[in-house]
Amino acid sequence: MVKAIDFLESFNSITVIIRLILAAVLGGCIGLEREKYKRPAGFRTHILVCIGAAMTSLISQYIVFNIGISADAARIPAQVISGLGFLGVGTILTKGRDHIVGLTTAAGIWAVGTIGIACGFGFYVGACACTIIVLIATSLLYKLENDKKERRKTVEIYIEIDDPRKVNDFIKRLENIFEAKNFMVVSSRSGKTDNIGIEAIFPINSVSEDENILDRLSELEDVIYAIESVPKKLS
Repeated sequence: MVKAIDFLESFNSITVIIRLILAAVLGGCIGLEREKYKRPAGFRTHILVCIGAAMTSLISQYIVFNIGISADAARIPAQVISGLGFLGVGTILTKGRDHIVGLTTAAGIWAVGTIGIACGFGFYVGACACTIIVLIATSLLYKLENDKKERRKTVEIYIEIDDPRKVNDFIKRLENIFEAKNFMVVSSRSGKTDNIGIEAIFPINSVSEDENILDRLSELEDVIYAIESVPKKLS
């Protein structure tokens, strides 16, 4: 057992292959979970990130142990951590006001990079433990968080009124009656210069309540019409 552990921790051709395969497996596990929820970065992306990060660790060790150049073995992998931050930005999307998606996927890519580095250096226990914790955070905890969100959703609604001078008073009424927030005054969608548009976020608990809000808004004085501005449910 001790000899096996010593062998796995040593740097040779066999352990290089083992570490790359382990990086592909662990990155793939997290990628499959992301693929399940149709996130921007999925199965292949996570595998490539994990293998690439592992390879930087292996290259650093090759330079030190095989070539014999005196260098800091952590210098090259350290650049990977910074670089993955820029890659993660590409998965973050803004959908309407108050709706940002992709932050978890971006953080997951960064975590996968650290797992790959751990694999490359032969830190097997840390890499496997981190993968399990990441899967728990992205899968099980996601369900708990999603259940909480299902109990109280929000909807963005566009409202057009016929008198721009009443905007401030109308917004106060929306705050008091509907608990609306994140107001934005915009140009009239109908094209009528005497009208003004207002976009706001309204809290809802069900689809029927959403429809009821639209009806109630349409019945308010000065309101020309009210429509839902963005989809109710965002992935």
